[in-house]
Amino acid sequence: MAVQPPAADRRIVIENVAIATVDAHDTEYARGHVVLRGNTVESVGDGPAPAWLENVARRINGEGHLLTPGLVNTHHHFYQWITRGLAQDSILFDWLVALYPTWARIDEDLVHAATQGSAAALLKSGCTTASDHHYVFPRGGGDVLGASVAGVQELGLRFTALRGSMDRSQKDGGLPPDHAVEDTDEILAASESAVDKWHDASFGSMLQVAIAPCSPFSVSTELMRRSAELARRKGVRLHTHGSETAEEEEFCKQLFGMGPTDYFESTGWLGEDVWMAHCVHMNDSDLAKFAETGTGVAHCPSSNARLAAGIARVPDMLRAGVPVGLGVDGTASNESGELGTELRNALLINRLHGRPDALTVRQALRLGTMGGARVLGRQDEIGSIEPGKLADLALWKVDGVLHSSIADPVAALVLGALPPLAALFVNGNAVVENGRLTTVDEDRIALAAARAARDLASRG
Repeated sequence: MAVQPPAADRRIVIENVAIATVDAHDTEYARGHVVLRGNTVESVGDGPAPAWLENVARRINGEGHLLTPGLVNTHHHFYQWITRGLAQDSILFDWLVALYPTWARIDEDLVHAATQGSAAALLKSGCTTASDHHYVFPRGGGDVLGASVAGVQELGLRFTALRGSMDRSQKDGGLPPDHAVEDTDEILAASESAVDKWHDASFGSMLQVAIAPCSPFSVSTELMRRSAELARRKGVRLHTHGSETAEEEEFCKQLFGMGPTDYFESTGWLGEDVWMAHCVHMNDSDLAKFAETGTGVAHCPSSNARLAAGIARVPDMLRAGVPVGLGVDGTASNESGELGTELRNALLINRLHGRPDALTVRQALRLGTMGGARVLGRQDEIGSIEPGKLADLALWKVDGVLHSSIADPVAALVLGALPPLAALFVNGNAVVENGRLTTVDEDRIALAAARAARDLASRG
């Protein structure tokens, strides 16, 4: 069932609740209220909601709960939901070589099932906005990008569809098999068509599109340059993988005579309209260029650990002023598929260098909310709880057996087990209630994903 736009004057009141607004001042209320009107936040403050409120369709007692902005996922590969648990002990390049042949056999039906599994996991972990980097378009596979869009819309997740691409195959010195890549002109035409068909730049948009060639080792320099030109002509954002592994850095030096950041700079790929996934292996000069140009980073701590890629210099990025958000990455390298757990993992991993203050619990929450909103260019719409912003909120239950003795509710969310999700609102609609999706049948999604995984595995 599709999520319908809320009535413009309908109000939902959440009160008696701990609130972390993640606004510019990190305003918090130990026992406050939020009023939603239609698809926006009407008011937020201390104490109970105003008594004069009319047309209150629902009133929620938030006693024992923490209210935060909905989480924002800045990097994912939804199609990988049906290839989880494979190549378990491989570094990135070996992992890609092992999985590319399987991914090259996907089609629109498999992608729809995988998308719904990925989107369900995100919603159930407190995520209200997600970007999905889809770059595998097998010939004869049908409209795989359209399948992703349709799958997400049914669940009610706010979405940025990243029209990815690969045109450098093994015969050109890249990693993907020859049959898994597209022609450069074909890619550019399809990317422009996707923008024209789906991108909605209006306030409150539920669907946007960005242009996203896969990575330096699977994309030609011509495609990188022409993609940047196309995106800026169309007024959309740019995304790719960057500086994920030491092997990638060596690959770029051998192929281009320079490291990844310098290569991106040479192709027009630094700027406020650009964000990169991972950015693990960056030196001081790289960080300075990202900070100077406003280029964003999608930090994916669990995936980086799963593939033994290393630890991104997130504290240094934040000090330099680099925009940083969190990402799940594909679930073939982060099988949980949850964004909520990345709050904890980001904090813990960034303290492994022996700096207990490297990242605080509130910095981790900011990465997952306002940080991600800024990376996606939507900081004026989402990422904090403020009047006039979109009603994308997560209500976490923190008075249960796993959390009741944690003194600080934000610490309960970030340091403790991921709390149960009492409610998740996207655009003012409750898409999760008491940990269950409200828009679709979860069991149907699980069965469809399992069938799709078996189907894909049998195509070898």
